[in-house]
Amino acid sequence: MCSRPRCRQRDRKSGWQRRVFALSARGMTEPAISFGPFVLDAADRRLLRAGEPVEVSARYFDALALLVSEGGRLVTKERFHEEVWRGIPVTDEALTQCIRSLRRALDDDAAAPRFIETVPRHGYRFIAPLTGAPAPGPAARHSPPVVHDIAQDTAAAALGGASAGIVGGLLYLTLGLISPSMGTASTLLVLVSMNLLLGLAGGGAVGLGVSLMRRGGDAVWRAALGGTAGGLLVGAVAHMIGTDLFELLFGRSPGAVTGAAEGAVMGLAVGVSFATAMGLGYERQVLGAATGLLSGAIAGVALVATGGKLMAGSLAELAQQFPDSRLGMGRAGAMLASAGEPQWMIALATVIEGALFAGGVVGALLVVRRLRISGR
Repeated sequence: MCSRPRCRQRDRKSGWQRRVFALSARGMTEPAISFGPFVLDAADRRLLRAGEPVEVSARYFDALALLVSEGGRLVTKERFHEEVWRGIPVTDEALTQCIRSLRRALDDDAAAPRFIETVPRHGYRFIAPLTGAPAPGPAARHSPPVVHDIAQDTAAAALGGASAGIVGGLLYLTLGLISPSMGTASTLLVLVSMNLLLGLAGGGAVGLGVSLMRRGGDAVWRAALGGTAGGLLVGAVAHMIGTDLFELLFGRSPGAVTGAAEGAVMGLAVGVSFATAMGLGYERQVLGAATGLLSGAIAGVALVATGGKLMAGSLAELAQQFPDSRLGMGRAGAMLASAGEPQWMIALATVIEGALFAGGVVGALLVVRRLRISGR
């Protein structure tokens, strides 16, 4: 055996690769190792979750394969530097960033690890149970079950948006923005039904956009672009249908009501906050859901500052455009009638609506993703 450092490095590298491939002897079509909902496909150099590829760089994949190959034994920092970086001079910060990225890909948490455990000042060990798993065949590689996941995400986001709409409808009456001129029960039923349908459509479209764009990677810009596109589309369609409906029935435009711009802003808020929540890790997703509330509230403030309208503002505009209607806007109507009076109630309602919508959609997406990862 060669005793030079370069040869020892090659021998050590081939050693952990042999351990990774050892499970292929169990009759599998290709070597693969399963842990939790993940499969490490060593031959194809892919990390899969429920048959769906997880984006991991080549060097970080090598680090994960090294950890897995040791199966619970300590992997020192020196071994990472020798076998993953192959002698290239790097600082410990590069290794720390590598482990942080792997934990994010695995939805792991350093404080309560399920997969990668830190051994302070020494290195890391892989602590999850390992089993052999058949690597996916050619058909599975080209058609992973992404359609099912996208459908789940869309349905969850739609339910989250609908839930936010229901709560928003109840708040209109609670804050006195709408007076029950038809009777409290009838007004409540109409408001809740309308908000439920709009929240269902808006949440579903935004969730679909976010889920589709994240198929290509976990970058924040992907989720932001997908959410913006979904919100823009559903906002434009809803505005067009609403405007045409009023023109057809009443011969008049409903005025400046919510539309594509507002939908895009709310979709952007959902996309950014969801991507941010995903970066916080599996164990911090309650905090991640709070980012949806905050991001939605910020979006609401931006809409107020630029003259945008969500549901409360749109209803107030309708009440002003159609004074003979039975839509009693209570304090909101009085505010709109007085141009010099600050419309703080409408502004407050817009901020609350934004927070509820983004928080509901992001929370629902996080819940369904957590259930999917846990295999439920």
